[in-house]
Amino acid sequence: MPDWLELMSNSLWPLLVGGIKFTVPLAILSFLAGLVLAFLAAIARLFGPPPLVAIVRFYIWLIRGTPLLVQLFLIFYGLPSIGVVLDPLTAALIGFSLNMGAYNAEVIRGAIEAIPKGQWDAAYSLSMTRGQALRRTVLPQAARVAVPPLSNSFIALVKDTSLAAVITVPEIFQAAQRIASVTYEPLVLYTEAALVYLVLCSFLSAAQTRLERYFGQHAVFSEGQR
Repeated sequence: MPDWLELMSNSLWPLLVGGIKFTVPLAILSFLAGLVLAFLAAIARLFGPPPLVAIVRFYIWLIRGTPLLVQLFLIFYGLPSIGVVLDPLTAALIGFSLNMGAYNAEVIRGAIEAIPKGQWDAAYSLSMTRGQALRRTVLPQAARVAVPPLSNSFIALVKDTSLAAVITVPEIFQAAQRIASVTYEPLVLYTEAALVYLVLCSFLSAAQTRLERYFGQHAVFSEGQR
């Protein structure tokens, strides 16, 4: 067996452990927290009072206008200067959640605005309040519109978790860095890390395709029932 292949074989398990223990949980928790934040931000921007709309727009502008790497550095290395010390995983979770919240807020807002005004009018004609119309009529339709961009956002987040290595979270890329620092084979280790990400994202892309197909079929069925 060639030396490089043996090295990849021996280092595969540490990389997988980093993925199972840190990359996947970090991506899922950050996405879910960001999704909740995004939904609240989108609703606030669409229906909130002007001061709240201004705050939400500032938040979205700030997060989308600054690099994610800089945000992670500010949270992990910057906040201790004012007495706020966070462990690496918590800092990464906060950073990724805030980032996902800002980007996905625009996705959800766009999906809600894509629903024809007639759907609102139909709900109001049934004596629904705005909240009921949103929950029962608009959001189920908006969810189908939002699935593709939200899925893409999650896949991008899985890859972006590699940035957590700079704040010492021992995820996949951090594991590869540590092994490379001992073996002095960065090309082999970083290539292997890239392949692990590629396989993981390929599975997620396949799941996204099935999810989109499911929502597409559900939409056709709903149209046929009308």
